[in-house]
Amino acid sequence: MTKKQRYDLAIEYLNEMFPNADTELVHGDTFQLLIAVILSAQCTDKRVNEITPALFEKYPTAEDMSKATPEEIFPYIKSISYPNSKAKYLVNCSKKLMEKFNGIVPSDVDDLQTLQGVGRKTANVIAAIVFHQAKMPVDTHVHRVSRRIGLTTDAKTVRQTEDQLMKNIDKKDVGLLHHQLILLGRYVCKARKPECEKCKLTSVCKNFLTLQRKIKTGENQL
Repeated sequence: MTKKQRYDLAIEYLNEMFPNADTELVHGDTFQLLIAVILSAQCTDKRVNEITPALFEKYPTAEDMSKATPEEIFPYIKSISYPNSKAKYLVNCSKKLMEKFNGIVPSDVDDLQTLQGVGRKTANVIAAIVFHQAKMPVDTHVHRVSRRIGLTTDAKTVRQTEDQLMKNIDKKDVGLLHHQLILLGRYVCKARKPECEKCKLTSVCKNFLTLQRKIKTGENQL
């Protein structure tokens, strides 16, 4: 199977599994999505969604949050990962938005990365979801699933994964595919125990096909 064939079939099957894939982070506007994505680093979307309603009720805009202190933000986010660091990120990010961007979240990924707590993945998320740019945010799910399926080859870093995916994907498919790979990794192709019986991609998945071959030849018993 050629790489193009694998990509074409993978996209076809992912469209069947997750035809309306979208972010699972609950938000009311671009600023709130940015804050939610920052909070989601090394934390589940489910957990973030549990704490953001109260946070956004108290601090709904960049202006509101820029006037807070990390100590005031902390109680709202204390149950997620790295709350002390993230409280500082949220305040400093909001201040920078007010000082440099008039409280408006920028669309340029380089501008986004000048905000504290915003790395390449987060910047790509905002650019892709809000501004419909052909960007491929790569988190642990996208990185792992892409490798297992065989969409990437020897990609050791998330940037290598991003570059390989962008090289082989039609720009019109990038936004949806990003969400589909995340959902596949979150609910089916799990890190510790992938549920291959639930997956439509087994006929093209490099990892699954390799495992099946080993079972048939008895290699798995060595």
